[in-house]
Amino acid sequence: MRKLSILAGAVAALVLSASAQAQVTLRASHQFPGGKGDVRDDMVQMVAKEAAAANVGLTIQVYPGASLFKPNDQWNATANGQLDITLFPLDYASGKVPVFSATLMPGLIRSQERAKRINQSQFMKDIRAEIEKRGVIVLSDAWFAGGMASKGGCVMKPDDMKGRKFRAAGPTFAGMWEGAGASIVSPPSNEIYNAFQTGVVNGTDTSLTTFASMRLYEVADCLTAPGDNALWFMYQPMLMSKKSFDKLNKQQQDAIIAAGKKAQAYFESKAEAINQQAIKAFEDHKAKVVTLSDVDYAAWLEVAKKTSYAQFAKDVPNGQKLIDEALAVK
Repeated sequence: MRKLSILAGAVAALVLSASAQAQVTLRASHQFPGGKGDVRDDMVQMVAKEAAAANVGLTIQVYPGASLFKPNDQWNATANGQLDITLFPLDYASGKVPVFSATLMPGLIRSQERAKRINQSQFMKDIRAEIEKRGVIVLSDAWFAGGMASKGGCVMKPDDMKGRKFRAAGPTFAGMWEGAGASIVSPPSNEIYNAFQTGVVNGTDTSLTTFASMRLYEVADCLTAPGDNALWFMYQPMLMSKKSFDKLNKQQQDAIIAAGKKAQAYFESKAEAINQQAIKAFEDHKAKVVTLSDVDYAAWLEVAKKTSYAQFAKDVPNGQKLIDEALAVK
């Protein structure tokens, strides 16, 4: 009996030891506010919750508000395995990986509905392949709509940019705005509100969520909202280090992938409501809200072709192919 008891104890110890070894803690970091209803934090928290609920020995600790890594450091940290998971505006890494500029390119996405179709396209297969080449995998796709906020008239046609002092979110948009006659001014994002107040700028482009969080409806008198003809969309995927992913067992990998898909579906179900919430904030502050007509949108695409698209095709191998693939999605 004593031998059986010792054997049973040894087996139990081995089971406990194997269980302890299977327990994995991952760190997720992003730059967005935590616990304040920002859908990007909600997505990461959802993945943490779903991974825990799968009961496969997986814990994900979430560090919002750039509390673990600064915004621009998250790409390198994820690629080299220092950081396990991030939700990251991919264009932030375009200085290191120029092809990522395609994910903040004027007119390529056009609408929230088209963003869903783009996710199934050859364009996105190519973008994900470029991400994976660098040691990172995509858990969730998310395209955030944006527009233009302006003072002293709305931005609708290219002619509306002549003489404007405009703050651009990135070089691809700066090229197009300049091509239409604007002067580009570059205050840091946390100074845009003051820049409007003091007349340093009288226009800017960014995501609707950022317009709302910056309270630009208090200093701008017009919002060019996305509608069916949005010029501005930014890809902000949830990403995971391939080094971290490869260390997980098959059950843990499956749980993470399933959680990422669920977070993407959650975002897609909320995207339109998030856009409308920001638009309502402008309307409540008596700002004019407009959208681009098909004719206006086509006019902007002509400017983009001569500026942003031409520069991207020149600087990035297969750049023109990527643009053509995105525009081919109906």
